[in-house]
Amino acid sequence: MRSLLIAIAAVFGLGLASAQAQSPAPAATTKTDLMLYTSQPQDMLNAMISVFNRSHPEITVHFFRSGTTEVMNKLEAEYAAGAPQPDLLLVANALDLSQMKAKDRLLAYPEAPTAGYDPAIHDPDHRYFATKRITTGIAYNTKLVQDPPKSWKDLLDRRFKGQVIMPSPLYSGAAALHVGTMTASPAFGWAYYEALAENGALAGRGNGSVMEAVASGQSAVGIIVDFMALNAKAKGSPVDFVFPSDGVSVITEPVAILKTARNPAGAKVFIDWLLSAEGQAFAAEQGYLPALPGVAAPKTFPAGFVDPLLISVDPEILIKDDEQTKRTFSDLFGG
Repeated sequence: MRSLLIAIAAVFGLGLASAQAQSPAPAATTKTDLMLYTSQPQDMLNAMISVFNRSHPEITVHFFRSGTTEVMNKLEAEYAAGAPQPDLLLVANALDLSQMKAKDRLLAYPEAPTAGYDPAIHDPDHRYFATKRITTGIAYNTKLVQDPPKSWKDLLDRRFKGQVIMPSPLYSGAAALHVGTMTASPAFGWAYYEALAENGALAGRGNGSVMEAVASGQSAVGIIVDFMALNAKAKGSPVDFVFPSDGVSVITEPVAILKTARNPAGAKVFIDWLLSAEGQAFAAEQGYLPALPGVAAPKTFPAGFVDPLLISVDPEILIKDDEQTKRTFSDLFGG
């Protein structure tokens, strides 16, 4: 990994130790139900639950799925009504779970199977756990772009005027983290986003909307999470993905159990599976970069993939500025 590690130990850390095989918990005999609130793409979520149920057919997983912001807004409304519904949260942005922890809404799970992981990648108080690593970079339509961008600053070139689309932090947790990281970085700041707006960049909804726009040719270039673009490329879509030379942001899609969970035992089984070598290998099979060191990168990633340069930010700034970041982005792009 090239250095300039992001200084967000408990939020984003990258594991460097060797993998240790971990076996998921054995299936129980009693049928139970589990409610999951998540921002995972629908098709990948369905596949994940199906594979989980091969080992744990006793647990029926119900879910509510949407962008992270909508998921958290729904949950906040349920708290206001005194009736939070989920047992588990699995959302893109660790900042949301950090805020949930600050409100004392998350159940500690110190027995979670974290052996083999870099301790910095999980919450030090064992209230949420990284399940994968997802960077945000640049996708482009290979039929429309002959000279692909290599850096974030390339998107300000006039050849991409009116051709860049990005997800909105008002909908996507990954986008919220990415915009927060970029605007907190002295190398970019809000001046970069003002220049993007000046160059005609548009805001979509989530990363899925960006992928559709770039793959269809509606937009030539998109700011997007890595797995979506690389999975689409592997399926034959005319897209490719660039890890920008001036750095990437990264999220870890953490999972956590709510203190109000009706089925904490089932939730722990689900976390055990996500963190197991089996769960991490399945994450890679889906195109996600695993969080457990030693588990091979997805086949969709470039041959000889090396962790890209990370943009360094202070996590406290991201947490403090989160709402203002969304308002300023909305003022610029309306998304």
